[in-house]
Amino acid sequence: MFVDRVKIHIKAGNGGNGCVSFYRAKYITHGGPDGGDGGKGGDVVFVVDSGASTLMDFRYKRVFKAENGSDGEKKNRSGADGADVVIKVPAGTVVREANSNKVMADLTKPGERRVIVKGGRGGRGNQHFATPTRQAPRYCEAGKEAKEYDVILELKLIADVGLVGMPSAGKSTILKMATNANPKIAAYHFTTLSPNLGVVRGNFSRDFVLADIPGLIEGASEGVGLGHDFLRHVERTKVFIHVVDAGAVEGTDPVESVKTINAELEKYNSSLLERPMIIAANKMDIPGAEENLEKLKETFEPLGMKVFPLSAATNRGIDKLIAEAANILQDYPPDVVLFDEDYDEFIDEIPEDLGSFTVTEVEKGYFLVEGVGVEKMIGYTNIENEQGFAFFQKYIREKGIVDALKEKGIKDGDTVRIYDLEFEFID
Repeated sequence: MFVDRVKIHIKAGNGGNGCVSFYRAKYITHGGPDGGDGGKGGDVVFVVDSGASTLMDFRYKRVFKAENGSDGEKKNRSGADGADVVIKVPAGTVVREANSNKVMADLTKPGERRVIVKGGRGGRGNQHFATPTRQAPRYCEAGKEAKEYDVILELKLIADVGLVGMPSAGKSTILKMATNANPKIAAYHFTTLSPNLGVVRGNFSRDFVLADIPGLIEGASEGVGLGHDFLRHVERTKVFIHVVDAGAVEGTDPVESVKTINAELEKYNSSLLERPMIIAANKMDIPGAEENLEKLKETFEPLGMKVFPLSAATNRGIDKLIAEAANILQDYPPDVVLFDEDYDEFIDEIPEDLGSFTVTEVEKGYFLVEGVGVEKMIGYTNIENEQGFAFFQKYIREKGIVDALKEKGIKDGDTVRIYDLEFEFID
């Protein structure tokens, strides 16, 4: 079964907690703090597997979680880092965040490895909080939680040349004649229920991948017929071959067929019409095809679309068609870039409100203030000079830290610690 779109849940590992511990040994009654740090949580990593061709495996497993980091231990022993969860996907897979529909990764190269969500940072043990004035801190940091997402995996096949056209135009037959593929071929609409790929080899400038995109019809971009399920697979295609029934066996006008398909491509993604296009006038062995061939040439060759007469059933004219596609590919960029974006916003740890903070009385008369914004402020403020100290005082009052300390019951003379800064509280 060909599966090209699934929804899964991913979660990175949480960081391990730091440890509160004090050194104990014979004849040593007051050992210093020796609590180790928590380990880092595992990452969520996507890897392109060259052996995979569909997203079938994700129908049976939908939840992927990395391992949490282990807690720190005594004797300054850090906890083990959590193991990454590695998710293998076929080349051409686009990873989207389900709620926002933003692209998290576009994976196209065999062996490509991308960290989608980073594991949480491990908390620091109490050994890091010892100071000359407080040599026995009885607190540590908790490990940081990691992000989790519902994501959509969407496979967009990577093909150099795509065969597009109405049902029963002969696309599958051309694919079979030109490549090593063996698609199902029958005399009824929608024989092809999934995209087929084949490799064109021979006396051309290079080998290339040829794809048969299931029959598109009018309204495909809006969900009509089968084509709407497979329009995504034309997005990476570099060259389009419009296969039309020049013999009008189905009673369709070949010129209108090309216009209809182009209209659907434009509705789906207008940039697709900027790609090189060739017209394959198939079924030329049927009476009346010559007249339709001339109409196709008169209409489309002035627009830069070459028209090639052929009969896929008898393998006549296919070599010239494929040679033209190969010539176009010679001057074409190696890759079609769909998403040129910065994905880093998704891989960081859970963002915290820079203005938020917590106040904890870790022991009587000793208060701990934590928060991302507070930590950043301490990092760039020089408390040693008068101007820096004045800014620090203004900051903790304006941000409500002083009021929060008072709510916790702080009194003059109690100690406040804000990361590496420790001071006596005086209102």
